[in-house]
Amino acid sequence: MTLTDGFDKIGTEYGLFLTLNPPWNWKGDEIASNFAKGRESKMFKNLSPGAIGVSADMQQGLTYARQFGFEGLDLNIHQASQMAEEQSINEVKALWDGINMGGWSFPVAWSGPEEEYEESLARLPALAALAAELGCFRTSTWIPPASNEKTYGENWDFHVRRFRPITQILADHGHALGLEFIGPRTSRAKATHGFVYTMDGMRGLAAAIGTGNVGLLLDAWHWYTAQSTLSDLAQLYPEDIVYVHVNDAPSGIDVEDQIDNVRCLPAETGVIPLAEFFKILAQVGYDGPVTVEPFSQKLREMKPEQALQATIDSLDTVWEQAGLT
Repeated sequence: MTLTDGFDKIGTEYGLFLTLNPPWNWKGDEIASNFAKGRESKMFKNLSPGAIGVSADMQQGLTYARQFGFEGLDLNIHQASQMAEEQSINEVKALWDGINMGGWSFPVAWSGPEEEYEESLARLPALAALAAELGCFRTSTWIPPASNEKTYGENWDFHVRRFRPITQILADHGHALGLEFIGPRTSRAKATHGFVYTMDGMRGLAAAIGTGNVGLLLDAWHWYTAQSTLSDLAQLYPEDIVYVHVNDAPSGIDVEDQIDNVRCLPAETGVIPLAEFFKILAQVGYDGPVTVEPFSQKLREMKPEQALQATIDSLDTVWEQAGLT
């Protein structure tokens, strides 16, 4: 075990202690019930146009979702806010008829300078209230797996201090926040100080934040590159998972040498056991959006319609392999 592995384990154990001895007024049951409002309780194929290199505003994204058979679309909360102000919230709601809302864009500059953080935090209550009124209760962000400035302990305290006010506000409006761990060894190898980079380590950080509405943005790529197992996945509870990304990994490259921004479409190579991954998520009871985020040069070079078709085809393949159809 490396030193950073040891710290990750300590973070997990501390978080599990807090899970059993919560310091806060947890709202998990209330927030979990929000997820299922207005839709069937099952995973759904979700579109985030920017994640596949396609430029689209909210209206164009909805058109693409309907045209290519996606069941959901991520909500650009800033566009929704502008439209609600210029027209009405009911006008925004009407646009989404028949399409699930995936997650709404996380608006807080949590890692920035104090003034920038405070300014964006001050805008959060209004945006969280709008997202709740629209019926979208999931938002997420990613956590760097290392730092050149902060030790593990300093970084842990920084994250708890920055995120607790955020998640308090989100909890007040019934939202859950998903935190994404970054798995590849290559993403932290040259840094001075390691930080959380595993699924269980991030669950520990979520518990330390302590507001009861923090879980995982679970990316199959990061699960694979952090060398987690299917049995690890089976230990999750539904409330542990806020949002899911799905990708595949290039073949012929050792897991220790995979690079974060070089990925493949789901089921393209079979390196990541996605059929088993999603069978377990279904058994666990995850019922939220599943979004492709492949960082694929091949996809970026396609025309938008070709990229969208390739993306939904890849999700259809995963659904079929996992028996979700």
